[in-house]
Amino acid sequence: MRAKLIVGNWKMNGSRAGNATLLADIAAGLTDAPAACAVCVPSPYLQQCEEVLSGTPIAWGAQDVSVHGFGAFTGEVCAKMLSEFDCRYVIVGHSERRAYHMESSEMVASKALAVLQEGMTPIVCVGETLEEREAGQTEAVVGAQLDAVLEQLDADAVAKIVVAYEPVWAIGTGRNATPEMAQAVHAHLRSRIAARNGEAAQRIAILYGGSMKPDNAAALLAQPDIDGGLIGGAALKAQDFLGIIRAAK
Repeated sequence: MRAKLIVGNWKMNGSRAGNATLLADIAAGLTDAPAACAVCVPSPYLQQCEEVLSGTPIAWGAQDVSVHGFGAFTGEVCAKMLSEFDCRYVIVGHSERRAYHMESSEMVASKALAVLQEGMTPIVCVGETLEEREAGQTEAVVGAQLDAVLEQLDADAVAKIVVAYEPVWAIGTGRNATPEMAQAVHAHLRSRIAARNGEAAQRIAILYGGSMKPDNAAALLAQPDIDGGLIGGAALKAQDFLGIIRAAK
């Protein structure tokens, strides 16, 4: 049985004082937590996470990475830099990066490879827009996004990624996928992974990233192919984040 994983994506939010309180409150509430958990924070706060979270059950990570190593790439942060802060996870291909920064699936694949080469775990995000869903293209879109990454990895590397399905139309819109709708896409993604590595497909965590909250988490996490959540707004409130973690029982 796959262990559950709950990851908070803080996006461009946080302050040193506010982070200290939030992280302390989460850590204090993690007694007998039924799921592994992590927070992916803005890069300026990685050192704070390393200082505050070392020795706690909470892992930490980054929200993006450069495809390059070192060099003349102003504003970029490479995988080696992230690994120096003991990051465990790095989000790649989030829908906001794809939409606002025009990241292609090929670029996302390169980022995932860079993360793996530094011994960290990429959280590979895939998802469809409302227009794509209404056109019946969901499986084709998310499948192509995932395949672009899988094609760059050997069988062993495939087993070292995490996948997150985030229906773009359900993020911050007030619209939600039903647990059954989400499960159908997760099952499809697992079948795509199985085509490359059947054993890995049974071990890889596939997270749901479509506005998971304490009141819908239990129903979503009860689905056989939903192994956790990539949490946005609810990750900025300790009790909400803890409520989602507890729902993973």
